[in-house]
Amino acid sequence: MARRLSRPVQRPPMDFKVPNTLAEQIANYLAERIMTGQIQPGERIQEATLATKLKVSRASVKEALYTLERWHLVEITPRKGAAASKLDANHASELYDVYMHLLIMLVARLCERWQENDRERMLAVVGRAVEQIKKPTTNIAAVVEASFEVMEACCELVGNAYLTEALLNFKPAVSRAYYLSADRYRRGLAQTSQFFTRLPQAILARDVDKAQLLIRDFAEHQKAMIQRALPSTSNCD
Repeated sequence: MARRLSRPVQRPPMDFKVPNTLAEQIANYLAERIMTGQIQPGERIQEATLATKLKVSRASVKEALYTLERWHLVEITPRKGAAASKLDANHASELYDVYMHLLIMLVARLCERWQENDRERMLAVVGRAVEQIKKPTTNIAAVVEASFEVMEACCELVGNAYLTEALLNFKPAVSRAYYLSADRYRRGLAQTSQFFTRLPQAILARDVDKAQLLIRDFAEHQKAMIQRALPSTSNCD
């Protein structure tokens, strides 16, 4: 009988929901290893080998791989199986372009829909992100997690289930890009802090144009940083 995996001692580098099924636990287990580079872009993930290693059924592994495919961390090819998705500069650019447009849509809806009783919550979650950024010893995992907490709070306030699902499905792949370019990301934290300081001001003023411009400029800066940190062509083809 397949047994449930024990929860890892170290917290995963992103804030997954508490898993309810064995497949979700396996997906989280693999996601952490893909995002942190323990499983390299293009590396094959053998269902049978993994099932034996984890003492779980192949059906649970297969279900987990479909979840990772939805998170843009795995590519599944007929008759070839699953492999960690490619992540060179070109793939990262395409990933971030789509993610940026989703964020632009999110911030526009937030400017329109936030209520006065949302003000305190918005400022609190942004404040926690800035606090992480300004700590003397920067923990990139904590900064990335705090940044996504801002996004998730905004999603809850907007209340668009389709937009929320799309953004959350991009979260693991974007986190992966940050972790694999951690040194450059660390050097750009001053601009990240400025972004989180200015964005709430635009949102609270309901200035959609300014808020969207801040998202676009910051996203382009982040994309350029990630492109410089990653190889220009994939060595996984």
